[in-house]
Amino acid sequence: MDLGLAGRVVLVVGGGGLIGSAVVRRLGEEGAAAVVASRSTEPDAAGLRLRLDARDDASATAAVEAVLTHHGRLDGLVVTAAPSAQTLDPARNDDPAQVLEAFDAKAVVFLRLAAAALPVMREAGYGRVVGVSGQNAFLTGNTTGAVRNAALVVAAKNLADAVAGSGVTVNTVSPGTVTPTPSAEVAPGRGGESSPDQIADLVAFLLSPRAAMISGESIATGHRIRGVVSF
Repeated sequence: MDLGLAGRVVLVVGGGGLIGSAVVRRLGEEGAAAVVASRSTEPDAAGLRLRLDARDDASATAAVEAVLTHHGRLDGLVVTAAPSAQTLDPARNDDPAQVLEAFDAKAVVFLRLAAAALPVMREAGYGRVVGVSGQNAFLTGNTTGAVRNAALVVAAKNLADAVAGSGVTVNTVSPGTVTPTPSAEVAPGRGGESSPDQIADLVAFLLSPRAAMISGESIATGHRIRGVVSF
């Protein structure tokens, strides 16, 4: 299926990470220009790789302006940047300081980047924003993981409603466990496993003009938590 992404320009924040790099590869296969941005990425001569501090308003704005300068357009934004769940201290899952830090590093980062990109997309009458959340958003037992992911989902829904009818869509993808070799089995009370490439396939579809009817959604990859109904 041709996703209609040839010639499109997509800013992938966290494009050097496990999921982000898979998204970049998938976009390349579709003929899109994926602009990688992260804190550890040095700009190259063509300006296709951007250094970005996603916790800084000016840096987020500068990244969007750099894409416009070099490409003349911005069709999509993918935000995969967030500290790995493995960096969170399980002994501090309910610690307000860790919860606040994780909330800022994931949900607020998404909001900041979307705020920089959405005015450009609204003016153009077209755009796609996709954030990567996680199925912790739908589970208890890990306050830090639940709050940072649920907040991102809620923020995306609010943004989607704000741009409804403008030609711009905002969605989130919520993986369970991410592994290069996902199992087909799904344990009760757990989400299904998915690979970075499978997540990238879904992200690419949500970036496509073919997905114009989908906005304000949080879509699980692998399998939404077995035994739980969520609306």
